[in-house]
Amino acid sequence: MNAVKKWLFRLLVLPLLLGTLVAGGVVWWVNAPMALNLPAGAKLVDLRIAPGTPAQRVVRDAVAAGVAEPVWLLQLGLRLSGQGHLIQAGSYEIKPEDSPLKLLEKLVQGDQALRSVTLVEGWTFVQVRRALQNAEHLTPDSQPMDAEKVMAAIGRSGQHPEGRFFPDTYVYPKHSSDLDVLRQAAGAMDKKLAQAWAQRQPNLPLKSPEEALILASIVEKETGLSSDRAQVSGVFSNRLRIGMRLQTDPTVAYGAGPGFDGRLRRIHLTTDTPYNTYTRAGLPPTPIAMPGWASLLAAVQPAQTPALYFVARGDGSSHFSATLDQHNQAVRRYILNKP
Repeated sequence: MNAVKKWLFRLLVLPLLLGTLVAGGVVWWVNAPMALNLPAGAKLVDLRIAPGTPAQRVVRDAVAAGVAEPVWLLQLGLRLSGQGHLIQAGSYEIKPEDSPLKLLEKLVQGDQALRSVTLVEGWTFVQVRRALQNAEHLTPDSQPMDAEKVMAAIGRSGQHPEGRFFPDTYVYPKHSSDLDVLRQAAGAMDKKLAQAWAQRQPNLPLKSPEEALILASIVEKETGLSSDRAQVSGVFSNRLRIGMRLQTDPTVAYGAGPGFDGRLRRIHLTTDTPYNTYTRAGLPPTPIAMPGWASLLAAVQPAQTPALYFVARGDGSSHFSATLDQHNQAVRRYILNKP
């Protein structure tokens, strides 16, 4: 009888114990931090999954990237989870504290590694491109392209790039193309410009959203104080209505080209270019920088003012005048420091 009991124990109980141990080991493994092969100075494994990559290939790619776990074990765990078909393409970071279960959750939820780049109001396209080149983990696909080819690459052939991107902070997955950020920023400007144009005042001296964008870029460059934007826009709107030249320095500086050193001289004011609003009437042919939302709104909602002139006070604000005599007095006071 004792021999029969021992045989039954071995037949029934031992496999259960063994199964319990195996199950416990699996639970421990899927929740334990994975071993990683990290190069000197690295703090994580960078994993990129291309669209359409099979689940089992994802496992091999993870190991090749630096996950120091057996491929067969990871593939077995993935197969048992039944979630391999839910893995999303993208760029992921695997950290030393991540377990196999945590990694699977990241891949299934599309919890990608994100970075960001900020485009600032008043920047030119040259400055935008420089910011994208310096952005963290952003692929510089546009770097060998000139401005015309960049615009073509983002689906805007023939469109001038200046002012076409909305200044904001843009979040992107690691290793994204800088062209993707430009597409996003251009789309944002389209929406913001349409929103502003829909709120325009009646009887504006502007014929189109494009003209509003050009004026907004000038307002952006001419104002150091947010509260002055509508007043500055009001001055330029008044001048446009009566055919008076805008005579705004930022357009002249822009037209001077990349060699401009920041110091506006008389030769700049007298040299005719498409952007010299001292020698030419009306708006320049394109925006001169990226306007923010406040400047877009100011361009289509100018202050109702008699002012035709303004001068910087030196503290970021402007002094507005209705007549040339008043303006000359303001220039003497704020520019020439004479009573």
